[in-house]
Amino acid sequence: MVLVPKDRGVTRRDSLLAALVATVWGFNFVVIDWGMDGVPPLLFVGIRFVVVLIPALFLIPRPAVSWRTLALVGTLMSTGQFGFLYVAMDAGMPPGLAALVLQAQVVFTIVIAAGALREIPTSAQIGGVLLGVTGLVVVGLGRGGHVPASALLLCLLGALSWGIGNVVSRAAKVPGGLSLTVWSATVVPVPLLALALVVDGPAAVGDGLAAFGWQAALSTLYTAGLASLVGYGVFNSLLARNPSAAVVPWILLAPVVAMASAWLLLDQVPNRAEAGGGLLLVVGVLVALRSGRPARLGGERATVPGTEEVADAPLPLVPADRR
Repeated sequence: MVLVPKDRGVTRRDSLLAALVATVWGFNFVVIDWGMDGVPPLLFVGIRFVVVLIPALFLIPRPAVSWRTLALVGTLMSTGQFGFLYVAMDAGMPPGLAALVLQAQVVFTIVIAAGALREIPTSAQIGGVLLGVTGLVVVGLGRGGHVPASALLLCLLGALSWGIGNVVSRAAKVPGGLSLTVWSATVVPVPLLALALVVDGPAAVGDGLAAFGWQAALSTLYTAGLASLVGYGVFNSLLARNPSAAVVPWILLAPVVAMASAWLLLDQVPNRAEAGGGLLLVVGVLVALRSGRPARLGGERATVPGTEEVADAPLPLVPADRR
């Protein structure tokens, strides 16, 4: 049985939309795994962001932030996060487990914000962090032989990059939304394609482009179009109509969908340690998200972009494939 967040005044229509977005984002991990066959991971994610940035050039106005801030956010929350994620999946990280482990970004965000922004975590957030870390340890120690340690580490590095990006975005008071998603993508493709040439070599990149057939194209259209542009657009409309605390926890369904999809379509069954550790991680994330507002040293409440107080905006939990 899957526990879903209690409705807090959210309409049935918006609840269904939130569940649908979570389903699209969760299934996205399986689509990535399916489409990456024969295409180097860094090249694959680079092409994805070429598709994402197209609307930025014609349809969506640039957010009111500097190019330096866009570059920082794009480098950390897109190049770093997705680069590590795709390489991890190429190295053997199962889609369902990848979706779970990436939720460690909430743990990293709380810890880094405490040091960099002097935000004092609440007792509930500390408890959530401890639960999340325990879950990660259980997954790491009990993972099956089909999950290389290097793949798990790469996935954690993706979550760490995402967490640092969250803190940088918060410190710079960067407004969120679809415009930030697509415009931060403008700084992503060139570094990723350059890394692909360095890491995989020109020959592998050429072979990958030659192997980029209908399967890879459909995967890219799903991840860039449906999951990133449509999914994130709907998610932001939900946040505009409802309290963040009533919308964001629905996204915890995404890892559940990812694991169920991988189980049904790819025959990737998690062992007990992976399932149990993943459950601990999700519970820890949920506890941290549902906690009270942190305070800055000196007694001030921590603030985040677009809100007056952090209690109105839980820590980011948009899945990796929101973009």
